Amino acid sequence: MEPAAMNAEPRRRKSGRLVPLIFILFMIVILGGAGYGYWHFYWPNSTHQTPDFDGSKKPIFYRGAMLKLPAAGEKEALKLPIDVYKDLIDPNIRYEEQSQSVIITTQDKVVRLKTSQLTGLVNEKPFTLRFPVEKIDDNTYLPVEPLLNYYNIETRESDETGAVILHKEGDVIQWGKVTASADKPDKLRAMRTEPTVKAPIAADVKQGDSVMLLEGENDWYKVQLPNGYIGYMKKSEVSLDRTETIPIQERKEPKAPWKPLGGKINLTWQQVYNKNPDTSKIGAMPGLNVISPQWFHLADGEGNLKNTGDIAFTKWAHAQGYQLWALFSNGFEPKQTSEALATYDKRIKMIKQLVSYAQMYQIDGINIDFENVYLKDKENVVQFVRELTPFLHEQGLVVSIDVTVKDGSEVYSLFMDRRAVGEVVDYMMVMTYDEHWGSSPKAGPVASLPWVEKGLTQIMEEDDVPASKLVLGVPFYTRLWTEEMKDGKTKVSSKAVGMDVVQKTIQEKKLTPTYDKASGNNYVEYKEGDKTIKIWIEDAVSMKSRTELVKKYDLAGIASWSRSFETPDIWNVIKDTLEKRP
Repeated sequence: MEPAAMNAEPRRRKSGRLVPLIFILFMIVILGGAGYGYWHFYWPNSTHQTPDFDGSKKPIFYRGAMLKLPAAGEKEALKLPIDVYKDLIDPNIRYEEQSQSVIITTQDKVVRLKTSQLTGLVNEKPFTLRFPVEKIDDNTYLPVEPLLNYYNIETRESDETGAVILHKEGDVIQWGKVTASADKPDKLRAMRTEPTVKAPIAADVKQGDSVMLLEGENDWYKVQLPNGYIGYMKKSEVSLDRTETIPIQERKEPKAPWKPLGGKINLTWQQVYNKNPDTSKIGAMPGLNVISPQWFHLADGEGNLKNTGDIAFTKWAHAQGYQLWALFSNGFEPKQTSEALATYDKRIKMIKQLVSYAQMYQIDGINIDFENVYLKDKENVVQFVRELTPFLHEQGLVVSIDVTVKDGSEVYSLFMDRRAVGEVVDYMMVMTYDEHWGSSPKAGPVASLPWVEKGLTQIMEEDDVPASKLVLGVPFYTRLWTEEMKDGKTKVSSKAVGMDVVQKTIQEKKLTPTYDKASGNNYVEYKEGDKTIKIWIEDAVSMKSRTELVKKYDLAGIASWSRSFETPDIWNVIKDTLEKRP
């Protein structure tokens, strides 16, 4: 038994030495894995990946985003693409291909810059440019320096990279400062391409340098350097610093348009055909304070105007205490309207004539009446109004425009951008007629009260035109509707007549009007053989209810189409209703 026991002992000693060896190997594996894990997840990436701005040599940045097109030139010759101005600064800036012109409109200025020319125009007065508008790769580039007179922007250009950082007035920049380390003052801080230490280094930033903070993301800030580089820095390495606000340019308040002292506008349109009316035959119009004669009409597609102005009529109007706002019509001819609006040169031709006529006839305002216009000319109508208004305001004239209520007609309704023109003009006349037009297949009122109110409030609510600019346009005329049966169908026809014709008809035929609550009009009908005549009457009743809307919505006033269709009592109805206090 002893030999066997002696042989077992050495085997126990061998097993005892193996356990520590396995443990050591196990620890090596654990520590190695931990080291690899630390390296894989936490060891900072030391490779560099310098931003290349997608190959752009002159990138433009706004609020940390690189814009699609680059800048051109540098320093005082710096130019930005027109799309940058349009998208970020002025949506109304316009490039007109046909005349090769950039057109800028402000509250009181119309600026024209022609491609490749060093002479620009401000309200048609020349000024010299140091650097012209130019075309680069089919894109229009505008010099920044002269436009600082009209746009309060700042461009900060990097000498190092060529990057341009754009700021607009009112923008707030949050600056951060790279934290300093007393024991390692020369150590650089890494700005990385992504918010992780494993991302490559986009730039090494010195301690104490300033960076723009764009946004925060967990333990990281997204930052932009003054040279345009964008990346991520640890929040522990950047401290919040100052905020910078780009100053807002002080602008002079626009001059308030004329309005009657303590009252409402009470305007009537005066129809003028070949000559002006005999003023000696115009009766008293109590409460009236503005008269608008149809004096100027578009004559052709070149922008020439037909003029029926008369200084004697102006003198008569002023002697009555009336303002005179001459009406300018497009003649309701869509083709020549389209041609005349197509270029700056034609539009400015019309504008210069209107300014000249305003001086010649001593008028106080221009009332624009464009109707029957192609939908494709919608933007050109707005542009004409934007260009016309500064010139007229420069002469001290009131600018107003006539619009229909909103419906589905392209040429009489949809072509008019009420919101856009409402931002420019002093007053907007809403022509609340014709609900049932002359050739309507159905007889009905010219303008029922609910229809008028709906059309009025739609423009206020949908187009944000303030009540203080709106003038309610009302009809002084009535339609006599004739219905007769032909081939088993009701045929409808009508003719427009003045208030006095209707009143004579009622007296002659001994008719008794009844009040039609649905329309807000008095109503009569009678027979002429097989024909039925229907009349929704415009009279003191309908006019009083319409005038009440002016007070209800605190509109700028009322305008009537047109003088000579009314009966004499109507003037006092409007006057008394406007002046009556609740």
